[in-house]
Amino acid sequence: MKLHIKNMVCDRCILVVKQQLENLGFQVEATSLGAASVEPEPDAAQLSAIGSAFKILGFELIDNEKDRLVAQIKSLIIEKVHHTDLTDSHVVFSQYLSAHIHKDYAYLSRVFSEAEDVTIEKFIIQQKIEKVKELLEYGELNLNEIAWKMNYSSSAHLSAQFKSITGLTPSQFKTSGLAQRKPIDKI
Repeated sequence: MKLHIKNMVCDRCILVVKQQLENLGFQVEATSLGAASVEPEPDAAQLSAIGSAFKILGFELIDNEKDRLVAQIKSLIIEKVHHTDLTDSHVVFSQYLSAHIHKDYAYLSRVFSEAEDVTIEKFIIQQKIEKVKELLEYGELNLNEIAWKMNYSSSAHLSAQFKSITGLTPSQFKTSGLAQRKPIDKI
Protein backbone atom coordinates (compact mmCIF):
# COMPACT_ATOMS: atom_id res chain seq x y z
CA MET A 1 0.00 0.00 0.00
CA LYS A 2 1.27 3.47 -0.84
CA LEU A 3 1.17 6.00 2.01
CA HIS A 4 1.27 9.71 1.22
CA ILE A 5 3.15 11.79 3.76
CA LYS A 6 3.16 15.56 4.21
CA ASN A 7 6.39 17.43 5.12
CA MET A 8 8.65 14.68 3.78
CA VAL A 9 11.06 16.91 1.88
CA CYS A 10 14.62 15.59 2.07
CA ASP A 11 16.73 12.46 2.06
CA ARG A 12 16.90 12.45 5.87
CA CYS A 13 13.09 12.60 5.96
CA ILE A 14 12.97 9.53 3.73
CA LEU A 15 15.36 7.70 6.06
CA VAL A 16 13.39 8.67 9.21
CA VAL A 17 10.06 7.62 7.66
CA LYS A 18 11.51 4.30 6.50
CA GLN A 19 12.98 3.57 9.94
CA GLN A 20 9.72 4.51 11.69
CA LEU A 21 7.67 2.24 9.44
CA GLU A 22 10.11 -0.63 9.98
CA ASN A 23 9.95 -0.03 13.75
CA LEU A 24 6.16 -0.36 13.48
CA GLY A 25 6.59 -3.77 11.83
CA PHE A 26 6.10 -2.94 8.16
CA GLN A 27 8.26 -3.98 5.27
CA VAL A 28 9.08 -0.84 3.29
CA GLU A 29 9.02 -1.60 -0.41
CA ALA A 30 9.97 1.91 -1.59
CA THR A 31 10.24 5.46 -0.32
CA SER A 32 10.41 8.77 -2.11
CA LEU A 33 9.69 12.36 -1.26
CA GLY A 34 6.13 12.43 0.04
CA ALA A 35 5.42 8.71 -0.22
CA ALA A 36 6.25 5.26 1.09
CA SER A 37 5.02 1.84 -0.05
CA VAL A 38 4.60 -0.75 2.69
CA GLU A 39 3.62 -4.37 3.12
CA PRO A 40 1.39 -5.70 4.55
CA GLU A 41 -1.40 -3.21 3.98
CA PRO A 42 -2.10 -1.46 7.31
CA ASP A 43 -5.55 -1.70 8.84
CA ALA A 44 -7.36 1.31 10.38
CA ALA A 45 -5.72 0.86 13.80
CA GLN A 46 -2.27 0.55 12.25
CA LEU A 47 -2.88 3.66 10.09
CA SER A 48 -3.79 5.52 13.25
CA ALA A 49 -0.57 4.34 14.93
CA ILE A 50 1.47 5.36 11.88
CA GLY A 51 -0.22 8.76 11.88
CA SER A 52 0.53 9.28 15.57
CA ALA A 53 4.17 8.21 15.18
CA PHE A 54 4.62 10.49 12.19
CA LYS A 55 2.99 13.46 13.92
CA ILE A 56 5.62 13.32 16.68
CA LEU A 57 8.32 13.49 13.98
CA GLY A 58 6.67 16.42 12.16
CA PHE A 59 5.11 14.39 9.35
CA GLU A 60 1.46 13.85 8.55
CA LEU A 61 -0.41 11.14 6.67
CA ILE A 62 -2.48 12.52 3.81
CA ASP A 63 -5.82 10.87 3.23
CA ASN A 64 -7.65 12.88 0.57
CA GLU A 65 -6.89 13.24 -3.13
CA LYS A 66 -6.47 17.02 -3.27
CA ASP A 67 -4.08 17.06 -0.32
CA ARG A 68 -2.10 14.26 -1.99
CA LEU A 69 -1.97 16.28 -5.20
CA VAL A 70 -0.72 19.40 -3.38
CA ALA A 71 1.89 17.33 -1.52
CA GLN A 72 3.02 15.77 -4.79
CA ILE A 73 3.35 19.19 -6.44
CA LYS A 74 5.38 20.48 -3.49
CA SER A 75 7.62 17.40 -3.47
CA LEU A 76 8.34 17.68 -7.20
CA ILE A 77 9.17 21.39 -6.91
CA ILE A 78 11.36 20.90 -3.84
CA GLU A 79 13.16 17.98 -5.47
CA LYS A 80 13.83 19.99 -8.62
CA VAL A 81 14.88 23.25 -6.90
CA HIS A 82 16.88 21.87 -3.99
CA HIS A 83 18.21 18.53 -5.20
CA THR A 84 18.99 18.96 -8.91
CA ASP A 85 20.98 21.41 -10.95
CA LEU A 86 18.51 23.71 -12.68
CA THR A 87 21.12 24.63 -15.31
CA ASP A 88 21.07 21.09 -16.64
CA SER A 89 17.39 21.12 -17.46
CA HIS A 90 16.17 24.72 -17.89
CA VAL A 91 12.94 23.33 -16.57
CA VAL A 92 9.55 24.75 -17.44
CA PHE A 93 7.72 23.92 -14.23
CA SER A 94 4.23 23.88 -15.76
CA GLN A 95 5.32 21.20 -18.26
CA TYR A 96 7.39 19.35 -15.66
CA LEU A 97 4.49 19.12 -13.18
CA SER A 98 1.92 18.16 -15.82
CA ALA A 99 4.19 15.46 -17.23
CA HIS A 100 4.95 13.92 -13.82
CA ILE A 101 1.45 14.10 -12.37
CA HIS A 102 -0.42 13.44 -15.64
CA LYS A 103 -2.91 16.23 -15.09
CA ASP A 104 -3.58 19.52 -16.83
CA TYR A 105 -1.51 22.37 -15.37
CA ALA A 106 -4.54 24.68 -15.06
CA TYR A 107 -6.20 22.09 -12.80
CA LEU A 108 -3.01 21.61 -10.75
CA SER A 109 -2.65 25.36 -10.37
CA ARG A 110 -6.24 25.82 -9.23
CA VAL A 111 -6.09 22.99 -6.67
CA PHE A 112 -2.74 24.20 -5.33
CA SER A 113 -3.84 27.83 -5.02
CA GLU A 114 -7.08 26.87 -3.26
CA ALA A 115 -5.26 24.67 -0.76
CA GLU A 116 -2.19 26.81 -0.09
CA ASP A 117 -3.38 30.40 -0.63
CA VAL A 118 -0.37 30.92 -2.88
CA THR A 119 0.18 30.17 -6.57
CA ILE A 120 2.52 27.45 -7.77
CA GLU A 121 4.66 30.15 -9.35
CA LYS A 122 5.02 32.02 -6.04
CA PHE A 123 5.85 28.75 -4.25
CA ILE A 124 8.57 28.03 -6.83
CA ILE A 125 10.01 31.52 -6.35
CA GLN A 126 9.99 31.08 -2.56
CA GLN A 127 11.80 27.76 -2.88
CA LYS A 128 14.36 29.21 -5.29
CA ILE A 129 15.03 32.15 -2.95
CA GLU A 130 15.63 29.74 -0.04
CA LYS A 131 18.12 27.85 -2.22
CA VAL A 132 19.79 31.16 -3.13
CA LYS A 133 20.08 31.97 0.59
CA GLU A 134 21.80 28.63 1.12
CA LEU A 135 24.21 29.25 -1.75
CA LEU A 136 24.96 32.76 -0.47
CA GLU A 137 25.74 31.39 2.99
CA TYR A 138 28.13 28.80 1.54
CA GLY A 139 30.04 31.62 -0.16
CA GLU A 140 31.43 29.34 -2.88
CA LEU A 141 29.67 31.08 -5.80
CA ASN A 142 29.32 34.73 -6.71
CA LEU A 143 25.91 36.21 -7.54
CA ASN A 144 26.33 35.77 -11.30
CA GLU A 145 27.13 32.08 -10.81
CA ILE A 146 24.18 31.64 -8.45
CA ALA A 147 21.85 33.36 -10.94
CA TRP A 148 23.06 31.03 -13.69
CA LYS A 149 22.82 27.95 -11.46
CA MET A 150 19.26 28.83 -10.37
CA ASN A 151 18.20 29.49 -13.98
CA TYR A 152 17.67 33.26 -13.66
CA SER A 153 18.10 35.39 -16.77
CA SER A 154 20.53 37.69 -14.94
CA SER A 155 21.91 38.55 -11.53
CA ALA A 156 19.82 41.76 -11.65
CA HIS A 157 16.65 39.68 -12.06
CA LEU A 158 17.69 37.43 -9.18
CA SER A 159 18.54 40.45 -6.99
CA ALA A 160 15.17 42.10 -7.68
CA GLN A 161 13.26 38.92 -6.91
CA PHE A 162 15.37 38.26 -3.81
CA LYS A 163 14.68 41.76 -2.47
CA SER A 164 10.94 41.50 -3.18
CA ILE A 165 10.75 38.27 -1.15
CA THR A 166 13.20 38.98 1.69
CA GLY A 167 13.31 42.78 1.86
CA LEU A 168 17.10 42.59 1.52
CA THR A 169 19.46 42.57 -1.41
CA PRO A 170 21.61 39.44 -1.71
CA SER A 171 24.66 41.38 -0.49
CA GLN A 172 22.74 42.77 2.50
CA PHE A 173 21.61 39.23 3.32
CA LYS A 174 25.14 37.88 3.05
CA THR A 175 26.70 40.59 5.21
CA SER A 176 23.92 40.64 7.82
CA GLY A 177 25.30 37.52 9.47
CA LEU A 178 21.80 36.55 10.59
CA ALA A 179 20.47 33.07 9.98
CA GLN A 180 17.37 33.99 8.05
CA ARG A 181 16.74 30.76 6.20
CA LYS A 182 13.47 28.90 6.51
CA PRO A 183 13.05 25.12 6.56
CA ILE A 184 11.84 24.15 3.08
CA ASP A 185 8.82 22.35 4.48
CA LYS A 186 7.70 25.58 6.21
CA ILE A 187 7.57 27.69 3.05
